[in-house]
Amino acid sequence: MLRNQQWSKVKKRLDSFKCDSLKERLQFTVTNYRRAHDQLGRAYITVDKKEVINMCTITSETALNRRTYEIKREKHIPYNDWDEAHEWVLDEGIFAQYDFFDAVEEYFLLPIEESLKSNNMLIKIFALIDRRVGKRTLEKMKQSILCEKEIVQFFYTLRCKAEGIRLHG
Repeated sequence: MLRNQQWSKVKKRLDSFKCDSLKERLQFTVTNYRRAHDQLGRAYITVDKKEVINMCTITSETALNRRTYEIKREKHIPYNDWDEAHEWVLDEGIFAQYDFFDAVEEYFLLPIEESLKSNNMLIKIFALIDRRVGKRTLEKMKQSILCEKEIVQFFYTLRCKAEGIRLHG
């Protein structure tokens, strides 16, 4: 499991997939908070030193607990439907550090074509900045990308601009 591996090794492997046009501009960072009860912290992605995705475990757990409570109330059920709540939180783009590691692990195992079609936003983002994805593939995605969440569209636009691909016209 990736979380047990040294972050520097995981980061090196993740960075090795980055396309040349974004190699220097995009960074993956993981910070652990020793004083946190679970020793977890957050993972984040920066572009041009500006944070664009923050995957904070505490923020995610708070949203997850709130959504679990709402599901219990809406469905009048006494138990926690954690899976449904977690899916909702992920769909909202609220990720914990462990979601980041789970996505990286799955991304490393998937063929690039499947990563581009993944329902997991993080996996799709990793694929959009992947050196194995060429200009023709990016061109073919112009219409389908409009159905994606804003953050996925952000990374698509970032990659296209970095590659000199015109987005309109």
